[in-house]
Amino acid sequence: MKKISMRTRVLTGTLAAAALAATVGAVSASAETGETPAAVKVDTQNKNLAQTTGLTLDAATRAAQATLDAAAKAGQHVSVAVVDRDGVTRVLLKGDAAGPQSPESAVRKAFTAVSWNAPTSELAKRLAQAPNLKDIPGTLFLAGGAPVQAKGAPVAAIGVAGAPSGDLDEQFAQAGVAALAK
Repeated sequence: MKKISMRTRVLTGTLAAAALAATVGAVSASAETGETPAAVKVDTQNKNLAQTTGLTLDAATRAAQATLDAAAKAGQHVSVAVVDRDGVTRVLLKGDAAGPQSPESAVRKAFTAVSWNAPTSELAKRLAQAPNLKDIPGTLFLAGGAPVQAKGAPVAAIGVAGAPSGDLDEQFAQAGVAALAK
């Protein structure tokens, strides 16, 4: 074992004591002020911040379940996706006996509807004028997606896939949107 000089031991001990004192002091100071040392206060009046409106998880779940219930009442086996304004999936329900392709299709229809703030049945009609729209990643231009709006702006969308026609899928999606108004 290597012998450590008295000077090195004193210096090491002093540094350790200083570090301990600084930590105890910071903890003591934060306890007195009620603030955590790393706390960041958000200024809601800051013009650099954006506030957005979106569905709560509870609302998204209720809308998805209402959509699935409407499909079940019509004897259809579908999947339902609810996405937020950014197209991020908040809720995905694969109905009993729904096809294996239906969950992904439902997500893509919802993503498409929220991206353009329009039902996907309307967007599918636009493909005649702009066929390259279908090349945008994550989109699916088939009926079955419906936007959820607040003051005319999209805040979410519901996508449905699995019924024999897109018109039925979209009818079920609209039932989910309507459930949010209750």
